[in-house]
Amino acid sequence: MERERVKHVYKVLAYLIAVEVAVQAAAAVWFEAGLTVFIGQGGVLDKTLAESGEVPFIEVFGLVVHGLNGMFAIPALALILLICSFWAKVPGAVKAAGLVLLLVVLQVTFGIMGGNIPLMGAVHGINALLLFAAALYAARLKAAAQVPATREAQPAAHA
Repeated sequence: MERERVKHVYKVLAYLIAVEVAVQAAAAVWFEAGLTVFIGQGGVLDKTLAESGEVPFIEVFGLVVHGLNGMFAIPALALILLICSFWAKVPGAVKAAGLVLLLVVLQVTFGIMGGNIPLMGAVHGINALLLFAAALYAARLKAAAQVPATREAQPAAHA
């Protein structure tokens, strides 16, 4: 019974990481859409405004959510997923969770580098898709491990 709980936690964590990646995309685009409207209405976003602490448009919180989620929540979930994978005893779980954690580390690195190298923003977006797919793959391992082999799928024994 305890092993089943660990497997369930592993699956939930992996799906939660995929959901968090979707939240990241939504938050970033929410900010960008708000910035577009703000500038279209004559607003100016420069260093002075950014450092003032003012909230020039509500969608700025999309950037806050994206930053906090990406720097703290997702890395913590990925680390917990890896730890949980050792006890889940699902075939391939440790490798899948390790891949998720690696992609998260790369994602944080690309995000930080994007402030100095704008092309890293594109790499950050592509890596997000890879991370989303890896998290879904990790979550689906449990389901794949539970499918029993059918008699037809087993090779015939030759005497």
